[in-house]
Amino acid sequence: MMTVTPLSKAVGARVDGIDLSHPLNDVDFDTLQDALHRHGFIVMKQQALTPQTMVEFARRWGRPQPHVIDTFQHPEEADILVLSNVYKDGKPTGLVDAGTYFHTDYSYLEQPARCTILYARDVPEGRNGTTFANQRSAYADLPLPRQQQLEGLVVQHHYGNREDLDKSSRTVASVLSQEQQKRVSWVQHPLVRRHPFTDEPVLYAVSGSSFGIEGMSQAEALGLLRELTDHATQDCYCHTNDYENDDVIVWDNALLLHSAPLIDLTRPRTLWRVTVMYS
Repeated sequence: MMTVTPLSKAVGARVDGIDLSHPLNDVDFDTLQDALHRHGFIVMKQQALTPQTMVEFARRWGRPQPHVIDTFQHPEEADILVLSNVYKDGKPTGLVDAGTYFHTDYSYLEQPARCTILYARDVPEGRNGTTFANQRSAYADLPLPRQQQLEGLVVQHHYGNREDLDKSSRTVASVLSQEQQKRVSWVQHPLVRRHPFTDEPVLYAVSGSSFGIEGMSQAEALGLLRELTDHATQDCYCHTNDYENDDVIVWDNALLLHSAPLIDLTRPRTLWRVTVMYS
């Protein structure tokens, strides 16, 4: 019997009574979709996935899209990005730091991503998780005149962290090779986006890849984006989910900002990640 238990007032839920190593029937998958759209992210514990069953689960949500950083694709499944601080034969086995600033996955692409799935393979105990910020609630709490001001604004996005462009920093967006840089360009998204499934208005990617707003000076645009980021990442909208081994988490990129931890490099940490587009 599947149960859905909220993790906080702000965002997140735990789903029990499900085994992701087997194909899901339509009723169970509909329950997961409803929980995701309602709570923003869902966590399923004590799962046992192979690379193949993880990708099969991801395909229930949509089309897996490999990350622009193709250096650390899983050797068995290219759709899986390996996140790891483990070195083997003097070489990294995965991407060490991934999005330690608030951002939305793939907001730098013309087609936004639907959801991201993480599978915790080997994580240290304690504070090691991702912080999520509910952008539906953040928008709903804005005064009506502010909401009306934001409707119709178009934001210019590019791969990167607008608040840190220093390639030697651990909080910069993961550095791309010259070949990888050729695969990204400027794209535009509404500042207030209608959720594709619920049609609710949501602030979209006000932090991270958003570098400007059409019709505004750079200073005015950055001022507004930073003001919205400060508002949208207040504690009342956030919850940090700490991982345990064999956790699977799915988060809704249309609904959330998220920030990964700046990990302790001395403690081994490995997760698998698949990001899914809308079908």
